[in-house]
Amino acid sequence: MTDDHAPRGAGGNTALGKPGDPPGSTQSSARVQTRAESSGPAGKLRVFAVYAGAALGPLGGGVVAPMLPQIADSLDASMSVTTLSVTAYFVPFALVQLVSGTVGERWGRRRTVLIAYLVYLIASLLGAVAPNIALLLVVRAVMGTANAFISPLLLSGLADMVPSHRLSRAVGLLASCQAAGQSLSPLLGGVAAAANWRWAFVGVAAAAGLLALAPPTGGARPGAQAPRLRPLVNVRMGLLSVAAFVSYFGAAGLPFLVSLHAEEHLGIRPDLTGVALLGFGLTGLLLGASWGSLGDRFGARRCGGIAAALGAVLVALTGSTHSLPALVLCWTGAGIAYSGLNVCLQNLTVREVPDNRGGALSAVSAFRFGGAAMAPIALLPLYHTAPALSFVIGGGSLLLATAGLAALRSPRTGNPA
Repeated sequence: MTDDHAPRGAGGNTALGKPGDPPGSTQSSARVQTRAESSGPAGKLRVFAVYAGAALGPLGGGVVAPMLPQIADSLDASMSVTTLSVTAYFVPFALVQLVSGTVGERWGRRRTVLIAYLVYLIASLLGAVAPNIALLLVVRAVMGTANAFISPLLLSGLADMVPSHRLSRAVGLLASCQAAGQSLSPLLGGVAAAANWRWAFVGVAAAAGLLALAPPTGGARPGAQAPRLRPLVNVRMGLLSVAAFVSYFGAAGLPFLVSLHAEEHLGIRPDLTGVALLGFGLTGLLLGASWGSLGDRFGARRCGGIAAALGAVLVALTGSTHSLPALVLCWTGAGIAYSGLNVCLQNLTVREVPDNRGGALSAVSAFRFGGAAMAPIALLPLYHTAPALSFVIGGGSLLLATAGLAALRSPRTGNPA
């Protein structure tokens, strides 16, 4: 069976460099050296720090959600303005990622991520002592911008730090860590809200400080070695970006819609609604590595397409449920499908442009979070008119990912199995 996520990209690059590169080329030699360095105790600690760092972005991004009322009261701000603390983080996070990966690869992964961690730490400490909502919003924007230089470069660095035959599973494990951060953020925020919301920012700052002690490997790439943006603009990257956009628009970005359905149509209490939604994120935490292994065995393109189609059905069914058990079953199933799609997309993207992995990952991630931003704008008005139809439209958008992955063929190897 042809490996349908074998590395390709501009000029048909391979995972270890360009096909025409001699075995002793700069890129190939650097990656071999990086993997050798990662085999010792210090290297294993650095790999662990990459996995742990993957949780920081979702953790810091979502930690304010349970604390919004306490923040509003403490800073004498309205809820509508305080809610912008979520938007202020994710909008720059999405926009800056269009270029952050490429810029970070040019500056050097190690230096870029180290500086980004330190900026994240300082901004978090400022958030802990913010005297007004204006400063807090600025702090959140700085945190989101810093994380735009962290998340894609961690996965890019991981690709150089693990053996190629373990990359798919490593990508899945990193996706599990991202899901863990997403799942733990409401817990940390809720605990802090019960005491003092400012302690949540202190906790996030402490995590950033510890992670700064072990940034990923990767030096600066000046001159002719500097990665370029141009190889990221092609049909294949476009297909991956569309798939990433709908993965959030039609699945991961819909908890608000599920909450409305649960409370308004099923009469479920808000606390039980939170429990009902928990399964979506937990599946990503538990199944990420397994999805990576399945992608290796059956092909990431194929597994991702099937997962997207399954997710489309389950999201649509979620909007037609009439009981709490049915809601939990459908939404948790949608989380399983989304987890598979997410891992497969990251697996494909990390291999797509080997000379600029960070740039490819950050660009595709920008579209992913763009989908999250567009989902409420597009689907909330439709929900108030036709609730079930909003789930059908949202879930149905995932079929674009299935079609896009089916069309994702190598220019040189034809249609992979």
